Amino acid sequence: MMNQIRATRIVFFAAGVGISAWAPLIPLVKNNLNIEADTLGLLLFFLGLGSIISMPVTGLLSARFGCRRVITLSGICTIIMLPFLVMVSNPTQLGLALFLFGASIGTVDVSMNIQAVVVEKNAKRSLMSGFHGFFSLGGIFGASGVSALLYFNYAAIATCLIVSLMLIVLFSLAYSGLIHETNLNYKADKKIAFPRGIVIVACLLCLMMGIIEGSVIDWSAIFLSGERGISTSLSGLGYAAFAATMTIGRFMGDRLISRIGGRKVFFIGTATIAIGFFLIVSWDEFAISMVGFALIGLGASNIVPILCSISGSQKIMPPSHAVAAIVTFGYSGIMAGPALIGFVAQYTSLETAFTALAVGALIMMANMTVVKDLPK
Repeated sequence: MMNQIRATRIVFFAAGVGISAWAPLIPLVKNNLNIEADTLGLLLFFLGLGSIISMPVTGLLSARFGCRRVITLSGICTIIMLPFLVMVSNPTQLGLALFLFGASIGTVDVSMNIQAVVVEKNAKRSLMSGFHGFFSLGGIFGASGVSALLYFNYAAIATCLIVSLMLIVLFSLAYSGLIHETNLNYKADKKIAFPRGIVIVACLLCLMMGIIEGSVIDWSAIFLSGERGISTSLSGLGYAAFAATMTIGRFMGDRLISRIGGRKVFFIGTATIAIGFFLIVSWDEFAISMVGFALIGLGASNIVPILCSISGSQKIMPPSHAVAAIVTFGYSGIMAGPALIGFVAQYTSLETAFTALAVGALIMMANMTVVKDLPK
């Protein structure tokens, strides 16, 4: 069991590294291809499109072939595609590379969460928040590591090869602990299982959580610089506070859930998110805004892990299909959230849009009964 827990932590960390490694490379690729911001935005859409297309079928693949095969093969594809992102010579090649990279990392994402659900269920104790904590830690490590290599004048391709080599080591270390059984409640006569019952509620809650997270990622710096007059050099600190407290909260989450139960953690988390947004829009001080973003990160830290755990405790549909549905909805929210906030801000204000997110968190809080089956 400890081997499976260790392997799951390693894969979550590796996935965080793989996803975040691309972000610091975006300006370089943009300059190398000499493309405008609107073209880049369209090309980045293909990364999300690849992920969303791959995610719904990953549940079926993991149930049929086992998490070990799916994670290993999709991990290999991720390792191969990362260097290609900086080797492309035209926008068409970049769009194709981003689509394949997104499909690969999206497959890893869903399959590792299926692995996590099964491991947590077999261990009979809360582990999901810690797993997601390693994902957040990997994200910090990947983004900062690639940025450091580029700062010290490493070529982009050399940087990608270093990251790929690291991912090879991580996936190799995890291999023996990945679940190879193919009986994860798989039913051969049911090719695709659409979410229903408690799972569809969990999917909608994860969609809302994705909208909140995506909005903070893309709009926190713009809010601080545009609405609060903070210098551009400091405007990124809002997301930094959000990411830092989310990582800390996830590593504390399993112990907290075991002590007071998932429902209370969900209630406290969603309430904290709402309070964070209300602080941000109600006071002009930079310090208060930082506290607000930190509270949002802390409150959000354990929501997605709790929702993923529901897939292992429910009996309505196979856990592998439930995980795929929940993760897909969450990722869709991360993609759609910034656009929705931009639309609301265009016709009202960014403060109004953030207030709407606070209301969304309160609506989530009102649906806390969905987590009644979580272990305490």
